Amino acid sequence: MARTQTSQKEKIETNEPVNIGDRAFDNLKFIRETMERSTVFTSVPGYGGILMGVTAIVAAVIAGNQPYVRDWLTVWLVEAFLAFSIGLFALWQKSKISKTSLLSAPAKKLLMNSLPPMLCGVFITLGLWRFGHFEVMIPVWILCYGAAVVCGGAFSVKVVPVMGWCFIALGAIAFFLPTGFGNSMMGLSFGVLHIIFGFIIGRKFGG
Repeated sequence: MARTQTSQKEKIETNEPVNIGDRAFDNLKFIRETMERSTVFTSVPGYGGILMGVTAIVAAVIAGNQPYVRDWLTVWLVEAFLAFSIGLFALWQKSKISKTSLLSAPAKKLLMNSLPPMLCGVFITLGLWRFGHFEVMIPVWILCYGAAVVCGGAFSVKVVPVMGWCFIALGAIAFFLPTGFGNSMMGLSFGVLHIIFGFIIGRKFGG
């Protein structure tokens, strides 16, 4: 008897009309999440990258005139902080103009995939500094930055990972060059590459 009543109750619940508004809301939510996962993050700053490149070239000239390793390292650390600040501000400005959320799924994926190579670069730098292998820092910086751009660029426009591979190529070359070419390679990679690809991104993807 109890089983029959339960069966009848389930049949009645099954036959209850579905709220069309709820179903439409669920469908819209699913479509929005699907589109968000499939889109790319287009707010990578192009003109901000150009400015980062200019500061890197200036830093390469200044660093090349430093007689002491400590002063040389200080120049590049200041440049790293300056470039990061420029990139972050340019990213915020472009996302505001294009009305793209920095908390969107593509933006989060770009950040989370760029972060591991960047952290590796930081910890490797600390290890090299501890053991006094300053001459190896430059290839490591270029390679780790290139890896971060490639990994994060997988969720951005195609030109971004291409830039990352160019950094990796220059970083690999830097390992086989005399140490006297270090600042030149920094200027060529963080300077010239940023300017070239920043111009391309700025022209094709709105700033």
